[in-house]
Amino acid sequence: MATDGKAPTARELVARLSALGVALWLDNEKLRYRAPPGVLTEESLRALRERKEDLVALLEQERIRRADRGSAPLRLSFAQERLWFLDKLDPGSAGYNMPGGLRLRGKLDVVALGRSLAEVVRRHEALRTTFDEEDGQAVQRIHPTLDVPLTFVDLCPLATSERDARARDLAAAEAARPFDLAKGPLVRATLLQLADDDHVLLFTMHHIVSDGWSIGVLVQEVTALYAAFVQGKPSPLEE
Repeated sequence: MATDGKAPTARELVARLSALGVALWLDNEKLRYRAPPGVLTEESLRALRERKEDLVALLEQERIRRADRGSAPLRLSFAQERLWFLDKLDPGSAGYNMPGGLRLRGKLDVVALGRSLAEVVRRHEALRTTFDEEDGQAVQRIHPTLDVPLTFVDLCPLATSERDARARDLAAAEAARPFDLAKGPLVRATLLQLADDDHVLLFTMHHIVSDGWSIGVLVQEVTALYAAFVQGKPSPLEE
């Protein structure tokens, strides 16, 4: 994955893979990765094999650094600074909201679904991050915990013929509702009940903490966690 004839450093390799949506992590000090289909080329896989020891050492350093930093303010990345500045120029805009939704058919355990959402927020510090200004400098704060409630809306009192239309209206309104970057949380979840066995789960995230790949990861993890929690099992996901 060299672009100038030189092999990338471990940090550069992680940054390039991250830009492609590839997630790297340690599992019992073993290097693991997850990538969108077709993203990892033979060259990328070879780079992962050749730099394995360096990548493990870098990820271990990052894990220690995250454990030590607590909720101290941190500098923003260039991409985050751009989005933070745009939000300052147009406060209250929903232009960088990233909405998504799932239709859930069948019996639903709302408590297990809420637990699944809370666990995803615990796992991903980006979902526990807020953005503010300190001494004229944009900073981000990663909170140890952050409550993301699962808002419940019951549409059953409406006539059956009206429920889908009302659900679409609520989804559009939710997608258009702005975030407060300083207050957070920068992810929201709303559950619409259309019948005892028919629900719509709405997600909205701000682009400063997410991208299209992040939405997919959130949905996959909530799905996996819910499947475990409804059976009384622990989380099946690696830390």
